[in-house]
Amino acid sequence: MIGNFFDQFWSLTFGGLSLGFIYILIALGYTLVYGVLRMINFANSEIFMIGTFATVIVVRDLYKFTQSSEYATGFRLWLILGTALLITMIVSGLLSMVVELVAYRRLRRRNSGVLAPLISAIGVSMVLAESVRIMTDSRPVASPRAMEKSFIGKFFDADIRLDNTIIVIAALLLFFALWNFINRTRLGKAIRAVSMNPSAAKLMGIDIDKIVSATFLIGGVMTGAAGFFYVLKYENTASSIGFELGIAAFTAAILGGIGNIKGAFFGGLALGLLETYASFFLGTQWKAVTVFILLVMVLYTRPNGLFGESITQTRV
Repeated sequence: MIGNFFDQFWSLTFGGLSLGFIYILIALGYTLVYGVLRMINFANSEIFMIGTFATVIVVRDLYKFTQSSEYATGFRLWLILGTALLITMIVSGLLSMVVELVAYRRLRRRNSGVLAPLISAIGVSMVLAESVRIMTDSRPVASPRAMEKSFIGKFFDADIRLDNTIIVIAALLLFFALWNFINRTRLGKAIRAVSMNPSAAKLMGIDIDKIVSATFLIGGVMTGAAGFFYVLKYENTASSIGFELGIAAFTAAILGGIGNIKGAFFGGLALGLLETYASFFLGTQWKAVTVFILLVMVLYTRPNGLFGESITQTRV
């Protein structure tokens, strides 16, 4: 078993990296909201799930792909992938803003504490999940394959697959774009100001409602991108996928230090690799167990995560 592991180490590692970047993007949805509101947006998992269905609809219904269709190539392939990514990000971002309006805004204005918005977010999450479950008759939905999953090269005898490469490169670019946006733009600085001291930010003329809506929008956009990459990699989705991936991404956010963008990055990578390695030794049926064990261990030994509460400096 150990010998086989080392033989397949790099193949497992590249697969784990692509999964890790999906976790990173979902974890950013949790991290951004927590950094500003100090609340967990449990509806973020269903934002991801809706994003996966948006990708399937674009590929299947907008571009009329079926399971027997020929693969797209060249400019048409990149047009399909770009359109699917863009529409998925827009749908998820707008839905995230609706969740903020429905589940958070009025409760926040009434200073209802932490518990009421949390329950409200869980309620919205259940409504979204159950609505999709009813519409799909609780069945998984397969996505037609628009792109041939060819191997583009080797690294230490490990075959590098095109879809994993696209996920890693595109997700990395999105992460750095978000990092620069938060640290260098006027709106990003306003988000950081609200995350540090909402009362002082309000006195300085910052519109809190606008900043909160923008934060949900950005978090939803990142989560929607994760939905696109998930379908690109696994080519299926289901109404329950939000819970499964949401718990894992939440664990990644906790692992890195929730509210910290850098923490979400390293936490997602670590969890993706750990899950992949654990699946090799224990089987894929133990993936969820691995996530829960890791979550409990992190909360027990280092509840603030690997990067602690450095959030006050670069919280989001």
